[in-house]
Amino acid sequence: MPPEFTHKIRELHRAQVLSALQMTAELFRLADQFSNVGLDTVLVKGPTLALRAYGDTGARQYGDLDFLVRQKDILRATERMISAGYEPEIAVESLSPQKIPGQYPFVRIAGPLLVELHTERTMRYFPRGLPIEEFFARRQLVSVDGHQIPALAIEDELILISIHGAKHLWERLSLVADVAAFVTRQTSLNWERTFAAARAIGAERMFHTGLLLASTFLGTPLPQNVQARLQSDHSASHLAAKIATWLPSAGQTQPGLCARALYRVRMRGNVASGLSYLLRLTFSPTQEDWPAGMENEHEGRFAALRRPVRLAKKYRGGEKS
Repeated sequence: MPPEFTHKIRELHRAQVLSALQMTAELFRLADQFSNVGLDTVLVKGPTLALRAYGDTGARQYGDLDFLVRQKDILRATERMISAGYEPEIAVESLSPQKIPGQYPFVRIAGPLLVELHTERTMRYFPRGLPIEEFFARRQLVSVDGHQIPALAIEDELILISIHGAKHLWERLSLVADVAAFVTRQTSLNWERTFAAARAIGAERMFHTGLLLASTFLGTPLPQNVQARLQSDHSASHLAAKIATWLPSAGQTQPGLCARALYRVRMRGNVASGLSYLLRLTFSPTQEDWPAGMENEHEGRFAALRRPVRLAKKYRGGEKS
């Protein structure tokens, strides 16, 4: 390669490693904070995914730390984050059961570091709702630089990153690479348990599509019985071929509104469940849809009607994301 590109790549890699070290140090501090008050949390994606997929917490780029907590614990978790030096983007007085954001973001006051808390209510892209108690029951400890960090079971993590990729329309090759690296490195993965978990939450098509993309574009070796399952899902093959047409733009040119809607329907499964899934995503408001100073639930109901209008403006004509 030309020397200027080699230098640039080295500088980018150095910045990524330094960022990962900073994130990992903060992970240890927050994990201790939660553990000290008996607050159940599970780290999702971020350092544990990097470690499980690539063998190194600094080998994958991530810009924040994501924790899974129970919805009933969100107020206590928010108070803990504030005491740890973070400022919540969702005001404490807005943490009512009827007002669920897309996630609960926190920014560290002492420096630019983002932490997001997710619950079974914020994970809207799970087709049948996130089975949080099952996820917590199956969680595992992952050793990160000598610290034991609670993480999802490997089967549940694979389903989660497949749903995450589907949420973002698999618009970047890095989303596919995560699936490819994960299934290649995690040789103890129980495939039958993974397929059963995907089926239980209605995410079979999302899971199949992620595996097909990993196999097609990155040559990921899969067991013969898994390949046979994927080949029998013709809709997943059609979706993978469609995704291939927008992968080269790397998210810079989004599919238009109608294309996105059709994609959501097909990714869920059959027409009935797909339409139900699309309607739920369309009319489930997040903090972006809340009107300023939303003090009562009457105003909150109007947020559901504002959401489709906002989405139509955002994605009309396949504009840049």
